[in-house]
Amino acid sequence: MTPRKGVSHGKGAPGFGAKLLLAGFLALAISACASDEPKYVELPVEDLYNSAMDSLFAADYVEAARLFDEVERQHPYSVWASKAQVMAAYAFYQNNKYDDAINALDRFIQLHPGNRDIAYAHYLRAISYYEQISDVGRDQKMTRMALETLQEVVRRFPESRYARDATLKIDLARDHIAGKHMEIGRFYQAKGEHLAAINRFRAVIQNYQTTTHAPEALHRLVESYLAIGVTDEAQATAAVLGFNYPGSDWYLDSYALLTGKDLRPEGSKDSWIARIWKSIT
Repeated sequence: MTPRKGVSHGKGAPGFGAKLLLAGFLALAISACASDEPKYVELPVEDLYNSAMDSLFAADYVEAARLFDEVERQHPYSVWASKAQVMAAYAFYQNNKYDDAINALDRFIQLHPGNRDIAYAHYLRAISYYEQISDVGRDQKMTRMALETLQEVVRRFPESRYARDATLKIDLARDHIAGKHMEIGRFYQAKGEHLAAINRFRAVIQNYQTTTHAPEALHRLVESYLAIGVTDEAQATAAVLGFNYPGSDWYLDSYALLTGKDLRPEGSKDSWIARIWKSIT
């Protein structure tokens, strides 16, 4: 007798009852897996925000940032949402996650340009760059970014409480960049590449003359000008150095160099350095 189509008489093949049993096991397994997944629970905005602040005060910055983000996610139209964006950025900053802080602040600044916390957001963004300034032996990209964003704070919010601190940090950033120019200039000078060295020292005088590196930059210019035989510029530079820093060791060294060659510091109206210095005094 030929078996009817669809009915198996092979040994070990599951019958209809076995298939039902197998389906039941699968349903139970799927249900068990689903029950292991965390359930989404919407919490009142005050509870979320207070929990985030508690984590922040406990220095659990990762959890604080997560909870502040949750405030915005669950309650995007509440008055707490924009505040939570700034506080999440602050939590990232406290955890040295500067890129995350900057990204969060960039988003806040773009979305809420008129918010009451906008000055603080710009300031925290600038400080996030400032904290990444490296020593003068390394690339100074972060120093330039810090300088740019700090200047923006002072320019946009001159009456804010953040402007004064930003101004102090601007001076330090400028000093840092000048220090980088000096390091490179001394390197070129030691190799005998005096024209390249002069360009670096001139950059300090032209752009960073109020920094602590200005006296040395003037002296190094005297050295480099003498090395290539441009004595009139050496004399003019030494004159500027002597007029502005008469008691400094750098001027005494320059004076000794010139007098050792039967030269004296002499001002010159035609010298570039006289024009530059006159414009800032």
